[in-house]
Amino acid sequence: MPESGATDVSSEMPAAFIGHGSPTNALESNVWTEAWSGFAQQIPRPRAILAISAHWYINATAVTAMSSPATIHDFYGFSDDLFAVQYQAPGSPHLAEEVADLVKPTWVGQDADSWGLDHGTWSILTHMYPDADVPVVQLSIDASEPPDYHVELGAALNPLRQDGVLIVASGNVVHNLRQVQWQRPNFGFDWAREYDETATELMAERPSEIARLFEHKHHHLAAPTPDHLLPLFYIAGLAATAEFGTEHFAEGCHLGGLSMTSHRLEGAGSVSEDPG
Repeated sequence: MPESGATDVSSEMPAAFIGHGSPTNALESNVWTEAWSGFAQQIPRPRAILAISAHWYINATAVTAMSSPATIHDFYGFSDDLFAVQYQAPGSPHLAEEVADLVKPTWVGQDADSWGLDHGTWSILTHMYPDADVPVVQLSIDASEPPDYHVELGAALNPLRQDGVLIVASGNVVHNLRQVQWQRPNFGFDWAREYDETATELMAERPSEIARLFEHKHHHLAAPTPDHLLPLFYIAGLAATAEFGTEHFAEGCHLGGLSMTSHRLEGAGSVSEDPG
């Protein structure tokens, strides 16, 4: 096995869904950011990253292909320190071509104005790869497509894992900002915890059935809009293709109406030991 952090394109890369929470996590050190960092330290170094973020939710399947993607501050009301963050990872036009061959996107964004790296991506990568030295490409979530489409598209991305690409999907299984209680950081409503637990069970045991979450009795509360949930479906598609489930490596509800649970899909021959 390769040493932790070493590039090894002969091994199938893991993949992960990250519960990213508030953009302020980019500046903080907590149990969740430490889990993200630990995950990156335990796996082979990727040649590139394909990020699927809840914050690029548009009526198209699109992929970034610029060589220097911009850091997008797609939020408001936060401190100047957060707006000052610049995650200057290179892009990868070559990986964008590979993604386009696999999923036939509606369009490929090659210029600086077509998108970049939004906070669903850079808020977690600042902890996973703080040197910003791994190329990053983003794939959009097509809001016009049904749930199963996203599972199938995730499965179609599987060949990238066999060529050194780390697929990271970023969102939150439970994401109801109207139910957030800012003074209760480690609290989750019963409905939030139940929905999150069901998602964890499906991801571990029946990832091909993840779209059943849309039938859950608490779905309207847990995911009043699907943007933060659907990134999970891409990792479910990869897990279904691999024919084994995921493990959660961070868990728990936050502020009542958010789930910070993260799921990892191991790769054949990948490093999973604690870094030493």
